[in-house]
Amino acid sequence: MFPACPLDLVPKDHLAHFVRHVVSEELDLHQILDSYREERGYPPYHPVMMTALLLYANAVGIYSSRRIARACRERVDFMAMTGMQKPDFRTISLFRQRHLEALKGLFGQVLKLCHKAGIVKLGHVALDGTKMRANASPRKSMSYGGMKRAERDLKSEIDRWFEEAERIDREEDELYGKDNSGDELPEWVADKQKRLEKIRQAKAELEAEAKAELEQGRDPVKNTHKAKPTGIPREKTQRNFTDPESRLLKSSPGFIQGYNAQAAVDADSQVIVAQSVVNTGSDAHQMVPLLRQIRWHLRRQAKEISADSGYCSELNLKALKKHRIRGYISTDRQNKDRHVGVWVQQMRKRLRQGGWRSRYRLRKQTVEPVFGLIKHARGFRQFLLRGQRKVAGEWSLLCTAHNLLKLAKVMA
Repeated sequence: MFPACPLDLVPKDHLAHFVRHVVSEELDLHQILDSYREERGYPPYHPVMMTALLLYANAVGIYSSRRIARACRERVDFMAMTGMQKPDFRTISLFRQRHLEALKGLFGQVLKLCHKAGIVKLGHVALDGTKMRANASPRKSMSYGGMKRAERDLKSEIDRWFEEAERIDREEDELYGKDNSGDELPEWVADKQKRLEKIRQAKAELEAEAKAELEQGRDPVKNTHKAKPTGIPREKTQRNFTDPESRLLKSSPGFIQGYNAQAAVDADSQVIVAQSVVNTGSDAHQMVPLLRQIRWHLRRQAKEISADSGYCSELNLKALKKHRIRGYISTDRQNKDRHVGVWVQQMRKRLRQGGWRSRYRLRKQTVEPVFGLIKHARGFRQFLLRGQRKVAGEWSLLCTAHNLLKLAKVMA
């Protein structure tokens, strides 16, 4: 009942054909292909097919390796993508982890294809960040002060258990004799010991970070309100045991354990022209890196930039002036403060003069729909990988799939 060619399983104008063609004909995958020079063991699945499979799965809203493997067995569009091959979930997961940096680099290549197709104008670019849940629970976090108290309590409790075990051993030796077999420590003692070791490890990592921050000193570029480094972690500094690099961030529903995903979106086509992931809740320090990324990929800069009040700072406004970019950045957070700098006053005056016709109105209709498509339409609400480097690769792959969808719509 199946056609002779697996590609005939889906119509000719289907997204699967477009993704397969772009990956096999347009993208440079030498960084992935060069790692398969030596033939050992069972022949691997073709890296081009695996790359196309991951991009297509992200484009249609399937992110788990187990769900991708199930789709390769049940969905005809995935059968057409893989040529009826059925890689298991572990193969897909290992391929993604092994080539995460190379897959992250595909974002720039797809962005250049969008620019070549004429859908990236850079006339107006909107910046924003969204809080994404990490693959960790906030209940698995503990503050530095809590770590010290838990370490002290667990140590005293474990010492008491050992003393109790020694007392019982002495009584049993008198009762049964020294040559008889004794009992091992109960499992709950070992579990407490493992928890104590994990707390001590996290406590040592926080202390090492505090010492490194003291040696580095204050960063003159970042205008944060952090206290002067002392080399000792603050009592309220928290660390998550599951994903230590994730942070407790404030979002609209409440506090979440996650990351801050950044995106710069072109107003003409809603193509993501720059992206990054950080583990800080502030957006103020992300504007300049995003502008540099646009320049790096497209060799030219945007003419206008719009962003919400989270990006409003003296350094950012000076950077826009330096790069000759006309900015429209909200000053809502600074409106309550009368003693603001000259740059903020000029931006406030520009927004008031424009009124409802100000170019700032393009911000919400440009970048917010992109986050809506990613979170609601394609159902990506939580990162699957752990660690900031892996999460950055996962976000880059997702943004690459988003740009592929925009390119496919134009090419159709």
